[in-house]
Amino acid sequence: MKTIVKLLRKPIAASILAIVVGFIIAAIVLAAAGYAPGPSFAAMFNGMIGRPKYISNVIIKATPIILTGTAVAFAFKTGLFNIGAEGQYILGTICAVIVGVTFNLPPLLQIPLVILAGTLGGALGGAAVGWLKARFGINEVITSIMFNWISLYLCNFVVNTQTFHQPESTSTFPVNPSSYTMILPQWKLSEEGLNALSGTPWLYEVLVKTDVNIGILIAVAAAILIAVLLKRTKIGYEMRAVGLNREAAQFAGINVNRNIVTCMLISGALCGLAGALSVTGLEPHNISTLAAFENNGFNGLSVAFIAGSSPIGCIFAGLLFSGLIYGGQSVQQVMGAPSDIINIMIGTIVFLMALSQIVPMIADRLERKSKGAENA
Repeated sequence: MKTIVKLLRKPIAASILAIVVGFIIAAIVLAAAGYAPGPSFAAMFNGMIGRPKYISNVIIKATPIILTGTAVAFAFKTGLFNIGAEGQYILGTICAVIVGVTFNLPPLLQIPLVILAGTLGGALGGAAVGWLKARFGINEVITSIMFNWISLYLCNFVVNTQTFHQPESTSTFPVNPSSYTMILPQWKLSEEGLNALSGTPWLYEVLVKTDVNIGILIAVAAAILIAVLLKRTKIGYEMRAVGLNREAAQFAGINVNRNIVTCMLISGALCGLAGALSVTGLEPHNISTLAAFENNGFNGLSVAFIAGSSPIGCIFAGLLFSGLIYGGQSVQQVMGAPSDIINIMIGTIVFLMALSQIVPMIADRLERKSKGAENA
């Protein structure tokens, strides 16, 4: 009993229980709909890790949601709710495309310039939300939701400007090839590259059949840096203090308003970085007219919930989330089951993570029972 109580008190316990229950709920729904849960889950996991290109695609799709998830988790830790991650991601793609189309420098200059432009775009979007809260006390949830729509329509405006619009399409021109962050983008498609890779099937699948890029390395590094910032630096301590008790932090001499703006700026920068990496690392390397949100930022909210607002946890939660979405397609293709069942599973996991405080309560209850049994 004591071992169970100790396990339930660990921060990761709520996430594991939520994931297990999510799979159980999905199994019940599959069975009720007339589909065998076992083969369905087997098809899903095969679609996630069955081939090298599947694994590569899961990692590629995880990159933006790891970054947006880290951004939301960081805001949570500092007492802010950045529901504008989607809009800040869009701002990152817009700025990356504008700079990537306008300039055509050598890759060593072009790639950092384009990524920096996207990061700054997201940072400005986040800082604007933070400034409105710090200066006028406007709730960040309201302003960030509004900025999501502003970003969407700004994207559509840029797409349709004469300078960037690609004729006979609903997209902009792609960024110049010197902006690409894919691994060996030209060589792997050349005759020499194809001949060299043909002898190694798994490497051929990963490099040639997917847009494998350096984005995941940057996403993992960013999550680790945010974790270090929060736990190991004076600035991080001040931010967490503001998040825990704003009045007490102000009484202790911490500049609360400055911290609010800084926190939202960093959170927005992570989302903008995600947008920039999507433009530079994935075909077609441009932006298109948006009729609705693409959910890269909103999925980050779910990832942050699943991770329990842990920046490091966002790495694993992002990979899991991406795997469920990508592998879920195989459930429909192989079993004929609707992919909405996977969305039910994800929704259940997120819902249960919102109730994560129940787990410590269960641990307390079990501990009291254990002590009562010993006393008896």
